[in-house]
Amino acid sequence: MLPTMADTHPRITEARLHPQLEAIFRAWGFPADQAAVSADVLTAADLFGIDSHGITLIPLYDELVRSGTVATAPDICIVRDFGATAVIDGGGGFGQAPSLQAVDLAIDKARAFGIGAVAVRNSNHFGAAGIYALRAAERGFVGLATTAVFQASIVPTHGREARFGTNPIAFAAPAGRNPPFLLDMATSTVALGKFKLYARDDKTMPPGWALDQTGRPQTDPNQALVDRLMTPLGGVRESGGHKGYGLATMVEILSTILAGSSYAPLRAAGAERNDVGHFHLALHPEAFRDKGVFESDLDALLEALRATPPADPAQPVMVAGDPEYAARERRRRDGVPVPRSLLAQVQGIAERIGAEFSLAETAGSEPPVSR
Repeated sequence: MLPTMADTHPRITEARLHPQLEAIFRAWGFPADQAAVSADVLTAADLFGIDSHGITLIPLYDELVRSGTVATAPDICIVRDFGATAVIDGGGGFGQAPSLQAVDLAIDKARAFGIGAVAVRNSNHFGAAGIYALRAAERGFVGLATTAVFQASIVPTHGREARFGTNPIAFAAPAGRNPPFLLDMATSTVALGKFKLYARDDKTMPPGWALDQTGRPQTDPNQALVDRLMTPLGGVRESGGHKGYGLATMVEILSTILAGSSYAPLRAAGAERNDVGHFHLALHPEAFRDKGVFESDLDALLEALRATPPADPAQPVMVAGDPEYAARERRRRDGVPVPRSLLAQVQGIAERIGAEFSLAETAGSEPPVSR
């Protein structure tokens, strides 16, 4: 197998990555418990191979903290609690801590009522949506997580101005013999972080991911990051883009309108906070089926899908979550590949805010990993 660009990056173990991220969050001023769970979510994303939502978020998060858009000592509290539902105010901080609280509360409610739904408002970027849905599934519940985004980037079908963020949907379900089914997808054709990865590696993007200001395909990742004109899932109308547009709208309704957060294109100019909203749902399988039957039937479904005869014998049929679980096993063994340019950015941020930078040896002396 030919080496990929990631093979030339330094590798960082989970045991080194998490403390570094936690130290940065603490240096920004976040309470210790919130710093720890934020580091948990970013580390989990990197282990799953979701490189756009791990340590690569640190420069963006630093910009948000420095601008005052994110509160570094947020007061997270439940503001509505009604039977199987609740609303949490994120206090203007990052979304990891209130979202993990929301998932756990939804699970508690599902245990009592069969279903639990918790919305979060006055929040911000929360990382990879799949981490939250998986948290429910690992505890035996079906999980759903959605989030709005503080900056519009998806262009509605037939439009040429952005009206939605990447508005991801994550869904996870517990199995018995198999790891949980795990679907984590943006309602844009790709996540915005993919533009950053292509720009960092100086690569041209495939056509269909983004539009230029005239509505034509854009393949320059640097200009795409400036314009932020992403196609909805499916691309143009003829290839099903209207379906992605509809899904993005659905996510916005659950995450923003239901939660009571602000819709990015209508947010007042100069607003102090981004006021991002999230939505978390948990379902108790035993409210619908006898104990263990749902998991057993899901095992049969997943195994039947993987047993589908492949079109190419070299590419077996997988189900959602398989690539992430394989990446996690590999990266726990070999480490997370991180570009030296990103390590240099993170080091500069850490030094400026007074956080110890513990990855300097990795950035300077680890040889490329051969394959």
